[in-house]
Amino acid sequence: MTTDKSDIKIVAFVGLPGAGKSSAVDYLTAKDYPKVYFGGVVLQAMKDAGLDQNPENEKYMREKLRADEGKDVIVNRIVTQIRDLIDAGQRRIIADGLYSWTEYKIMKHEFPGELTVVAITAPNHLRYRRLATRPVRPMTAQQARERDWAEIENLEKGGPIAIADHTIINNKDLDWLYKQIDDELEHIKFYDH
Repeated sequence: MTTDKSDIKIVAFVGLPGAGKSSAVDYLTAKDYPKVYFGGVVLQAMKDAGLDQNPENEKYMREKLRADEGKDVIVNRIVTQIRDLIDAGQRRIIADGLYSWTEYKIMKHEFPGELTVVAITAPNHLRYRRLATRPVRPMTAQQARERDWAEIENLEKGGPIAIADHTIINNKDLDWLYKQIDDELEHIKFYDH
């Protein structure tokens, strides 16, 4: 089956931890849009290595995968997952957790005209409060600051956020976030009507 590539839309949410990427992705997967999860590559590698799931092991594995197999290891696995979804007939796909400049460039190259990058931002104090109270993998403010620095310095995370096609400021409640997501996705004609 040949899919009209002009009708394929992939939205990648980028941002620092606690900005609201997961809330955005959950909102769209609840509408039955499929997702690929960059962080799932790291979590699976941790599970395969028998490591407990915690921020220190996540940081270790993210950096180890890239050191062992190159900066493009995670994105190459994600590109394959996206192609599999497209081959299965999916035309709208959510990419959760695009991190690095390398990943951004590869995704833009592999899916030209199909990928829209949406940065979700929030003030640090708000992100840190969210991270401290989230039910899965909570972090202290110090852990969150250290992760921010590690992701910016070691994983080139700032580039995709800075050059995103659209930016959402997530500084209110979830209804506000959802309205902004709907507005952005209507603008890029993501929703099927």
